This record gives sequence, structure tokens and C-alpha cells, in this order.
Amino acid sequence: MARHKKHDLLDIVVQSVRDCNWNVLYMGDIQEHPFLLRVYHADSDKSHLIRIYIWHLTHGGGAKRPADEYRIQITGLRHFLNRPDEKTVILGWWNKGEVFAGFDFAKHMGILGSSPSIQIREAALRKAAINGIATADKGNNEIAVAFRPDFFIHYIENLEEIHNFGESSRDYEILEKILDNPERASDALIDRVSTRRKISIVTVSKKLREASFQARVLTAYGFECAFCGIQMKLIDAAHIVPVSLPDSSDITSNGISLCPLHHRAFDKAFVTFDEEYRIKLNDKELDKLKNAGRDGQMGRFLSELRSLIKVPPDTRDRPRRDFIDRANKFRGWP
Repeated sequence: MARHKKHDLLDIVVQSVRDCNWNVLYMGDIQEHPFLLRVYHADSDKSHLIRIYIWHLTHGGGAKRPADEYRIQITGLRHFLNRPDEKTVILGWWNKGEVFAGFDFAKHMGILGSSPSIQIREAALRKAAINGIATADKGNNEIAVAFRPDFFIHYIENLEEIHNFGESSRDYEILEKILDNPERASDALIDRVSTRRKISIVTVSKKLREASFQARVLTAYGFECAFCGIQMKLIDAAHIVPVSLPDSSDITSNGISLCPLHHRAFDKAFVTFDEEYRIKLNDKELDKLKNAGRDGQMGRFLSELRSLIKVPPDTRDRPRRDFIDRANKFRGWP
């Protein structure tokens, strides 16, 4: 079977979903555009059936168009399909900055013209490449959304609510402030947003803070597990003091990079580290596993642990001792 000319764009979509720790099922012929996918989260009941229209973003459209404009040129379509059990997603891919542009299906539901295109300004694309997500006001109550691949699932889950901000200039202004600086998302500012959009504001500000924390922590640790040194794009940014505690923080010194295995072992208090950065084993919990006959590969697990965690070269990024002490007490360490 011949390779579809948009198949490379499908590969980017699928990899973006997987990098968000979600899974993909192909629901239709992968040679047919639009692509019909089910994205789902293995550890929860979250699932979405999405119909994806996607094109490369190309620059300009002649002397009469703005110099900083990018667009998708829609070909071979009379209208976009939308079914009650699906999310219709209209995307552009800006290869230079490795970001998507998402366009509001609700604003493009009619019959398409002979050579239709949908535009977004370059400034929004560049801002998304840096911050993770950005919006562009297209006028007529329509906004486009630019976002990095690590925000793909966030966009899919919230696309209707985010595009809906174009209907209120006040709410959109607040959204822009928070996208520029998520630390501005105070209770007082959020209270100024219309009730129907408050959940979306809270969700997007939380995602921005998570992305910032992830990027800062992984960069500080060189994208290595602090317990074993593995990389392989498998590393999580874990909070030392869990986010569920009121005195937790998103500063880098409350983070540590861990592979999925050691992240779980850390959260379950099988292993930890002390204020001198020495890795400690919970002999009581390990004995329980042995007594239950669930200690397979225990020797390998132990042999791969460092004696000291890897610490960031910048002392400001290293785990703060008060965070270590608080987290260990919370997890029941003596």
C-alpha cells in the first residue's frame, strides 16, 4: 500500500499522544485523511474519539497578506465532518518551531470555498514554542491556539472551552495574562472570569505550572534518573514533598528526576534519600515482599541503585533539606 502523503503528520500526532503518557488506537484506515483515532489513558477511564484534519503550516499568501502570517491550505474538502461521539480537530503543524496550531471547528462548520485557508500569526507559534501554549485573536470571536506536542492531550481535552474564550474579551484578556505568566493565576484573578470558563482557566494554569516544573527539573538533572542514571525519554519530574500536601511547592529544589520504576518505589516508600543525598532502603517493606514471594529480580533492583543520588550542578536546584525531611516524615521514614 502506498504511503499517504500526510502519514508523517500522523506520526507526529501519535508520538505526541504517547509522549503525554496516553495510548492510541487507529479506528480507521491510516491511509485515509482525516485520521480517526481513539486516544486513551491506561490508568484511568479517560478516552476520546478524535477525527483529525491536519496540514503543514505554510508562510504567507501573497502581497496582500500580513508578512507574519502562517496558514493551512485546505484541499480536497467541501466541509469538515463532525459526529456526536467525536471531537473534530483541525490542526496545522509548524515544523520550524515544532508546534501545532489548533483551529476552532465551530467557526468553520459550513461549506468550504474553492481554495480555503485558515491563518495564525507567527508570534503565537513562537510563544507556544517557548511557553507551551499560546492563543491568537483572529477577530469575530474566534481564537486560534498554538501548542507544543507535550500539550497535545491538554488541548484535546479542553479544546472547546479554550476556543470559547474568544466570545468574551474580558475572559480572553485574563487567559492571555495567565498564558504569559501562570503565576498570575491568583484566586482574585480567576474570580473575574465567567463561571463557565473558570474550570478551564484553572486547568490551563495548572498544566503550565506542571510543564514548567517538568522542564526545569529534568534539565537540572540532565534528563537522568537520579537513582539509577537511565535516560531513554522515560524520566519523570517527581515532587519530593507531594503536591497533595499544602506545603508542597513547584520550585526546582522540590523536584527530582526519576525513571518510572524508581518514581513508584519512591512514592511507595521502598526507597528514599536523606539530607546527605544518600539512598536509603526500607528493609521492612522489602522483607514484606520477600515473605509474600514477590521479590523477583530484587537483587537486580538493588544493584542498579546508586549509593548517592545524582544532584544538579547548580546548588540552587538541589533538593532542599527541609523538603527532604518533610517528605520522609510524611512517607513514614524514621
